[in-house]
Amino acid sequence: MLRTYVFALPYDRDDPMKIRAGYSIAFDTLAPTPMVLMLSLHPSRAADLLTPETITVDPPVPARQFRDGFGNVCTRILAPAGRISLAADMIVRDSGLPDLQAPDARQLPVADLPDDVLPYLLGSRYCDTDKLGSFAWAQFGATPEGWARVQAIVDFVHRHIRFDYLQADATRSAFEAFEQRRGVCRDFAHLAIAFCRCMNIPARYCTGYLGDIGVPPLPDPMDFSAWFEAYLDGRWYTFDARHNRPRIGRILMARGRDATDVALTTSFGQAQLAAFEVHTDEVSEDKARGLVRAA
Repeated sequence: MLRTYVFALPYDRDDPMKIRAGYSIAFDTLAPTPMVLMLSLHPSRAADLLTPETITVDPPVPARQFRDGFGNVCTRILAPAGRISLAADMIVRDSGLPDLQAPDARQLPVADLPDDVLPYLLGSRYCDTDKLGSFAWAQFGATPEGWARVQAIVDFVHRHIRFDYLQADATRSAFEAFEQRRGVCRDFAHLAIAFCRCMNIPARYCTGYLGDIGVPPLPDPMDFSAWFEAYLDGRWYTFDARHNRPRIGRILMARGRDATDVALTTSFGQAQLAAFEVHTDEVSEDKARGLVRAA
């Protein structure tokens, strides 16, 4: 099926666009609580930072960064008892181009996959392939292998799940999303990933910023976004089962097998979310220049 996408591009493609992105998050804790934060940009986007990416913590506490087994940047802190606030604000350079499309990309035989890709064929905490394999083969087994099969999976998930911001559930698995037919962007990603893995297509979970750039703005509160990548023809390609169209201004923060590996914050103790705000907006060249000078 021929797909036509129309984008409103208010900028010169020869001049990369500038995106202002950041967040403000607060937690209430009853006692000193160790936390691991995965709120930094992915190292692959570090060169696109035009202003420093600094996590501001109030009250100030020591912080230490490390790379996890998937190459993501993690920050460790010990949150004191009471309220702790985390914030960041940065300017990121972006190509302004939509997600790459490669309709001819082939699916590789499992025997030909690189060793480091094999884990993305296996079931994981939220991608319970053992419960979805029979349906996946019945539904997608007759579709052409490669890009067309992944797109068929994305089309199905996009139609099957109803997006409802109020129906977020941190414990919902791909199979439960399949049964309940409702969820948020992470549920779309988990179900599509699970179906891909059932069909022997490596797939991994991604999280990051995705603003309403080049598309009509949505009424939902701005949030971090989840999408996935499928391994075809020797490289990873971006797919988004919630929006089901190439998007502009996607800024990667972390990748993993599923949401377990890329939790924005992990608390080793009770930490009640008290405030949450995310912003992702294109800014003009003049405004970006002023923010860069002020940084």
